[in-house]
Amino acid sequence: MTIIETKNLNLHYGDNHALINVSLSFMKNEITALIGPSGCGKSTFLRVLNRMNDIIKDVRIDGEVIFDGVNIYAPDIDPMRIRKNIGMVFQKPNPFPMSIYDNVAYAPRYHKVKKRAVLDEIVEKSLRKAALWEEVKDRLKKSALSLSGGQQQRLCIARAVALEPEILLLDEATSALDPISTFKIEDLIQDLKKTYTVIMVTHNMQQAARVSNKTAFFLLGDMLEFGDTEKIFGNPVNPKTQEYVSGRFG
Repeated sequence: MTIIETKNLNLHYGDNHALINVSLSFMKNEITALIGPSGCGKSTFLRVLNRMNDIIKDVRIDGEVIFDGVNIYAPDIDPMRIRKNIGMVFQKPNPFPMSIYDNVAYAPRYHKVKKRAVLDEIVEKSLRKAALWEEVKDRLKKSALSLSGGQQQRLCIARAVALEPEILLLDEATSALDPISTFKIEDLIQDLKKTYTVIMVTHNMQQAARVSNKTAFFLLGDMLEFGDTEKIFGNPVNPKTQEYVSGRFG
C-alpha cells in the first residue's frame, strides 16, 4: 500500500532547478534508500516530504506530494500537522541542551500532553523503540549532551518517534558515527520498519544494499532509476546507475 507519493515534483532555489519532475511512490513499512552523488537533490527531496524546505528563502515548489490522500502543499494544510506525522532525523546528532527525558518529552509537551504519567509512558516507549532505554533508564535527568555520538543519534530517533509518526525520514543519519554505532542504527532501522515507513538518504552504498527494500538513484536533480534494491545494485537499467553503484563516479 502506498503511504506517500510525489507527482511531477519540481523544486527551484531561485534560478537553480534542484528537482526535476520527480514522481515516486513509497510503500508502507518499507525502507527506501535515496542514493546519488553530492548535490544531486536527494536531501532536498527528503525535506520536501515534510515541508522542511518551507523555511528556506526563494524556494518554489510545483507538483504534488500526496500523503493520507491530500496534497501536503495545498494552501489549507498546516505544516506542523505534516511534521507530526512525518518525523525527521538529521545527519549530525542534535539533541537539545536539556535532559534525556526532556528531549523525548519536548514534542509531546508542545502538542499539549501535560500529564506526567502519560509523558513517562511516552518517554519509555520511545526510548525502547530507539533501543536506548536500557542504557539510559537510570539517568534520564542527566544532560543529553553527556551521551556518546551514537547514543545521541538514537535519542534523536526516540525524539522523532515520540509523536508516533507514520513516516520516518533519515538524512544521512549514520554518516557522523563510528562503525559500531552505525551498525546499531542499521539494526534499529530494520526494527523500526515494523512500525514505520523509513525513507533514508545515504552516501554509503553498502548501507543502502544492506538495509533498504527499495532504492532511488538521483543525478543532477533527476530521479533516474527506482526499484528493488537488489535489482538496482545487481542489474540496473540505466547506465548511469550502473556507473554510480559500481564506484565509477560520485
